[in-house]
Amino acid sequence: MSAQPPVVQSQTASAPRSLGRALLWPAAAVALGFLLVFNSFGTSTDAKPPSRPVVSAPTVVQTPSAKAEEKGLALPPAEPKRLKIAEIAVDAPFTGLSLEESGQLEAPPANNSNLVGWYQEGVTPGEPGTSIIAGHVDTKTGPAVFMQLSELKRGSKVDISRKDGSVATFVVDSVEAFSKADFPNKRVYDHTPDPQVRLITCAGEYDKKAQDYTENLVVFAHLQAVKRP
Repeated sequence: MSAQPPVVQSQTASAPRSLGRALLWPAAAVALGFLLVFNSFGTSTDAKPPSRPVVSAPTVVQTPSAKAEEKGLALPPAEPKRLKIAEIAVDAPFTGLSLEESGQLEAPPANNSNLVGWYQEGVTPGEPGTSIIAGHVDTKTGPAVFMQLSELKRGSKVDISRKDGSVATFVVDSVEAFSKADFPNKRVYDHTPDPQVRLITCAGEYDKKAQDYTENLVVFAHLQAVKRP
């Protein structure tokens, strides 16, 4: 699969930073080996984008599935209900995201700055495999839920409360920024044998002409602990 993202027209022409070129899902993708391009609504066309994120680690550390099974960490499917990241004061509910006819993954509603979305036809957080979670870095009204996502580092904790009453705690392996022109789709989205999540938002400079950020920020994390009801 090519890492070069296709050009997709803006979903809402009137929005200064449209999410029309947000999350792209090619029809030929297998499991979670797909292309994702995430863009966000901004405060205004004159607003300055957030500063370039710092890469905290060069590679992703994966937890072998056997170890996860031995520790009883892998969970059955259950919808995520709330995302909490104490380190950056995130406490947000989830909304399910589906594919549009165009092949794009719906973006979280732009009128709610404290909301994250997850691909509801894929792996739920805590199941073996890669669960995809997306959030805005900003909206037309100001900073949004993932504005400080770049401040996470290796060892940071991410808690996800699930519909079955369990809480899955993930530990961050790396926080990395990738150019949208050279996005590592296979590395980010391929299925993993153990439970992992990817937290994704926009990063880099904001290109007013393209109405798009130049990069995506990706947080790689694996399941560390489970609190059962």
